[in-house]
Amino acid sequence: FLIFLVASIPSIVGTPISMTTKSGFELREVCGEQILVAEGIENIDFSKVVALNDSGAYLWKKVADIDFTAEDMAKMLTEEYEVDYDTALKDATALAKKLIESGVAEE
Repeated sequence: FLIFLVASIPSIVGTPISMTTKSGFELREVCGEQILVAEGIENIDFSKVVALNDSGAYLWKKVADIDFTAEDMAKMLTEEYEVDYDTALKDATALAKKLIESGVAEE
């Protein structure tokens, strides 16, 4: 339902992750895909491209430059999409972990 990122990382639901997006990344549409693009030389790592589907891009826009948790993102998903909270939380937790592992967000 939610996210496509470069690496296949298993979804793990557990302790809430408090995080923030790193500065220097901007969501752009490239050839019809929603891609997180590095804005500064310190953020450039061409070995990791982060592509988001519509709901992942929606969440990125909502949480960019604020502190948030997977629970916050799950609530945003239930308000925007027809999805139950448990499913939204599972997907939001997976996205949170993937954003951290790809280096575009930090705890």
